[in-house]
Amino acid sequence: MTPDQLRAFCLDFNEAVEEFPFTPETSVFKVLGKVFALSALDAEPLRVNLKCDPENALRLRAAHPAVVPGWHMNKRHWNTVTLDGSLPDRLVRELIEDSYDLVVAGMPRAVRLTLDRP
Repeated sequence: MTPDQLRAFCLDFNEAVEEFPFTPETSVFKVLGKVFALSALDAEPLRVNLKCDPENALRLRAAHPAVVPGWHMNKRHWNTVTLDGSLPDRLVRELIEDSYDLVVAGMPRAVRLTLDRP
């Protein structure tokens, strides 16, 4: 996955926006003000921080060297995923979607319904 593909995929979710609250180099992808992905899109290798169910986070870290505890994030709930080609793009897309879904799941029901994501 390229930086442009990562950005486009993250922005394809309902109400997703890209902001730069930390530095101009760090893209922060949010849904209704809540972070679901962070990445320095010009970094090599490309990495993205994604929210993850704690049990699944441990399984992913054990199974894939490219998945490590979230850098500068709550290590229980966030992973840093290195997009160096060692993970299939399909898995990366699923991890991004899971991150978005976890963030949306924490929102009030009325808000979730407006996002078409129960």
